[in-house]
Amino acid sequence: MSHLFEPYKIGNLALANRIAIAPMCQYSADEGSATDWHMIHLGHMALSGAGLLIIEATAVSPEGRISPDDLGLYCDANETALGRVLDAVRKYSPIGLTVQLAHAGRKASSQAPWDGGAQIRPGQPRGWQTVAPSAVPHATDEVPPVALDKAGMRKIRDDFVAAAKRAARLGIDGIEVHGAHGYLLHQFLSPLANHRTDEYGGSLENRMRFPLEVFDAVREAFPAGRPVWMRVSATDWVPNGWDIEGTLALSHELKSRGCAAVHVSTGGVSPQQAIKLGPGYQVPYAQRVKAEVGLPTLAVGLITEPEQAEAIIANQEADVISIARAMLYDPRWPWHAAARLGASVNAPKQYWRSQPRGLADLFQDAHFGQR
Repeated sequence: MSHLFEPYKIGNLALANRIAIAPMCQYSADEGSATDWHMIHLGHMALSGAGLLIIEATAVSPEGRISPDDLGLYCDANETALGRVLDAVRKYSPIGLTVQLAHAGRKASSQAPWDGGAQIRPGQPRGWQTVAPSAVPHATDEVPPVALDKAGMRKIRDDFVAAAKRAARLGIDGIEVHGAHGYLLHQFLSPLANHRTDEYGGSLENRMRFPLEVFDAVREAFPAGRPVWMRVSATDWVPNGWDIEGTLALSHELKSRGCAAVHVSTGGVSPQQAIKLGPGYQVPYAQRVKAEVGLPTLAVGLITEPEQAEAIIANQEADVISIARAMLYDPRWPWHAAARLGASVNAPKQYWRSQPRGLADLFQDAHFGQR
């Protein structure tokens, strides 16, 4: 039997297999509210046969959005719009539905990637002043963020709590707290972005303090039977930045607080990063978290081939394979992986007739008769 297609549980969340669809920003919301694009996109992804779908970085406040077109969950209109999408997805797919809650910090107020991705400066149309642990810009030519005071940090923590409660009302199965890719919680962790001299800066313990406070608040606000976990960047790929040793320390703290898993990525906090790209280049970091902390890990990053994903699970390098760009390119990646690995996969009955000849067991429960 294929290891990739074995059932798995993250906390109490049962997954049909070890394939997760990674959160991928669509830059297609309307004042934070999901649109028809999200209905098409998430519906498309949900029919893929993957075990888990993580909804894109979803801002906990308007100023926490990466771009003006980012998805949000900070007001009633956002909640209603996302609920409409999720109701349709659930009607036709048994996939686990989770959401990544995020605040972009100093990387907020940016153009969509296809418009260049540059910072939209305060005072420019659709732009706003960003905030961060310290008044240090992401790139030297950007307007510096405002350093958060204690009141600002309390508000952001409360915004995460309010979004978590909205997610609970929507029946979302789990929450991923975004602590990676150079966004706000990662900014607190990394000495490249965090120059504070109070109890939230300096030592590793101090730099972890606010991300852990946010995690604790989300965990308390979300139903106890549903999992909460964190996505992390295991290294900044910059000397003297955040690194794997800090990631392991953070993961131990998260484990003690009831974190259900760690989704291990890298980079994003500095334009100076020198990433060593290659197939599965981030998997060794997930492997260390799994081996040394004992938390379930999701591995992501240039995992594109079914046999590659199968080997990662079989060799106990990670517990779940997180697929991003490869899923956009091939939204039926799990179907094709199952066919190559001799496994079966969930598929809507409307599509059963597509089963290739000679693969009678590819689709679970498929008994399509011809007339």
